Amino acid sequence: METGKGVRRKFDKSFKIEAVQLVLRGDRTETEIAKDLGINSNMLNRWKRELLAKGEHSFLGKGNLTPQEEELRRLRKELRDVTEERDILKKATAIFSRMPR
Repeated sequence: METGKGVRRKFDKSFKIEAVQLVLRGDRTETEIAKDLGINSNMLNRWKRELLAKGEHSFLGKGNLTPQEEELRRLRKELRDVTEERDILKKATAIFSRMPR
């Protein structure tokens, strides 16, 4: 991996989990572990917070949602669709109720 300026390194989920497990073992400090891995200690600390907070739903990657977030997205879309259908039906009812028979 290149480490020059402007190059963003990407780490896979297993690397992040293993790095955090090293920290949680408590044999060495976060700073020492981060230095050995060639990463910033702030990044390692962020990974640790995320893993402890989200567990198996950590490090999903960009655009990937937890099951709860996916369900919320689906429900919001369904609500938008149903609201649009209702509005169309209201307009159609208003138009047809004004038409002479």
